[in-house]
Parts: sequence; C-alpha cells; structure tokens
Amino acid sequence: MDRMVAMETFVTVVDAGSFSAAARRLKLGQPAVSKAVAQLEERLGARLLLRSTRGLAPTDAGQRFYDHALRAIDEADQAEQAVRESSEGLSGRLRIGAAVTFARLHVLPALKSFLDQHPNLSIDIVLDDRSVDLLGEGVDVALRMGTLDDSTMTARRISSARRFVVGTPSYFAEAGVPQTPVDLNRHQAVVYSLRGGGESWLFSRSDGSDSTVTLSGRISVNAAEGMRTAVLGHMGFAVASEWMFAPELANGTVQAVLTDWTLPPIDLWAVFPSGRMATTKARAFIAFVEHLLNERNSGAGLTG
Repeated sequence: MDRMVAMETFVTVVDAGSFSAAARRLKLGQPAVSKAVAQLEERLGARLLLRSTRGLAPTDAGQRFYDHALRAIDEADQAEQAVRESSEGLSGRLRIGAAVTFARLHVLPALKSFLDQHPNLSIDIVLDDRSVDLLGEGVDVALRMGTLDDSTMTARRISSARRFVVGTPSYFAEAGVPQTPVDLNRHQAVVYSLRGGGESWLFSRSDGSDSTVTLSGRISVNAAEGMRTAVLGHMGFAVASEWMFAPELANGTVQAVLTDWTLPPIDLWAVFPSGRMATTKARAFIAFVEHLLNERNSGAGLTG
C-alpha cells in the first residue's frame, strides 16, 4: 500500500475509534482497513494499536506515529490546496466557530466582502458561546475570547479589546452614577458566567492605585445575548468588553462609567484543531478578521 494512503488509513482508524467506523468513512471494506494497519505495523516493526472489547487505542509508538502522520497529511493537503488556490483562489468549504454575539455584531455583517473576494468558497459558521470540540465538530478555525483553558491548542492572538463598566442612562439615572469601583457594591450587577466574565475584577488607575471589587446582583447569565438583554432592559450594570456593546456605546444607548479606571483587557484568539496545520482558507479568514478589527480599533473612540 502507498505510504501516504497507509498513514491516512491509520489516522482515520484512530480518529474513528474502530476499524468498522474507519471503513465507513473511507468507503472501504473492514478487512481492507484491518489489513492496511497490519501491513503498516509489520513494515514499522511496532504495535500501533491496542485492541480491546472497548475499542481501539494507540500505543505509545502508535501515538507518536499518529502525530507525525497527521502533520504529514496536513502538509500534503496544504501543498495541494496552495497549488489549486494559486490559480483558482480559495475554494471548497470553511467551517468556523465563534461566540454568538461577537459573530453577530462584528463578523457576519462584514462577511459578504470576504465571500465576494472568494466566490468559490462556502462557509459554515458554528455559533456557540461555549468552547466546542473543534475536531469533533469539524471546525477549521474558531474565534475565542479570554484566557484559553487548553494549553495544547494551536492558537494565535489576533486582537484585544478594553473592558468597561456599562449600563443604560436610565439605569444610572435611577441607581446613581458610581464614582469609585467600591460604589459598585451598592449596584445591581449582571454577571457573565462563562470564560471572559466572572464576579471579581481588578480596577487600576494611572496613579498606581488598585481596587478589587466582587460584583453582586440578582442576574447571572451564561450567554452574551442574555447579558446584553438584561443591561439594555435597565436591570443593572455589567463589566463587558467594548466588542459586546459596540453599537450601543457608539449611539449612547449604553454608557461607560468609571472610565478613569482600567480593567484587564480581553484577548481574541484564532484557535485551530490540535495537531492540525492551519489551512490556507482558515489563515485567509483570520487575516480578514484581524484587518477588520484593526480598522475599527484605529477609528474607535469612547466617551464616558
């Protein structure tokens, strides 16, 4: 069997977890898949898979071979794609993961220009505020905010945004405008409970003074859309990135307070499936988003 075909077969078996599942993916008979792996083990002189009643798992040698084979396959795919795209442009399908609100406010409205640049490209977008399994969902690249939980992921920081204390003018007219971070203890907070949110915040000022505040309130949400709805409904203030309330900060529907204090900024990351090289399509999309945000950041301004 061809060496590349053998590697692709082995990688598919590991990813699928069984010979039968791999055979279905490869549209081959199960005996052919089993024979290909057996021949590969014989050629390498090492056992690559452990077989049990619970399924298949790579041995130590099998895991090392899997990691190297995966990179070799990705590099071969990328080489082929680069040649095609040099004459045809980006083509095929790109699957992207992103948080719901960020995509709705910043990515989807600008997506037409990216598609216009690449008329042979189709895009699937998986919208979820939580971290989806990139390999399991078949995602080529995801946009994630905040601190990354998994240090093994392939990731690149592409932008960052300021955080502010925000609320509607009606809310602050009723509850009072806080003058110091400690004043927030007398207010109702809308707490975002996922990555990039939380209850405890460190406020800093240019004179070197710091103030740590633990927020309290009657509303905690695990989706940015819910947080926006609660704040816009005058139910309290929120600590949020400027990305989350960009339109409302621009038109005055919400206002930022305590602007002489700074909060830790939030980072935006391009995250790729572990062990996989970024495709040309994924890199082009990330470059598009990075350029888009840099343009907006350079022209953005905020008044308290």
